[in-house]
Amino acid sequence: MGRVNAREWVDAFAAELGAESPSPEEWSMLLDLAAAAAHGSERVAAPISCWVAARAGVTLADALAAARALEQAANEG
Repeated sequence: MGRVNAREWVDAFAAELGAESPSPEEWSMLLDLAAAAAHGSERVAAPISCWVAARAGVTLADALAAARALEQAANEG
């Protein structure tokens, strides 16, 4: 597998894990979640926050809402 774009890599990764790749809507929400985490803290918070959301078993919408609330609180403080 040569150099691929992000979507192709995620699709291949999901297949390796026996999971579905994110839908376009989920893809967008994951990027928004990562952005909120990175803007509310440091860049490294982005991937780890996505992992925490997956481990928590919450919907992407709920994870994104929580991240945006924390991002807003961090930017106000």
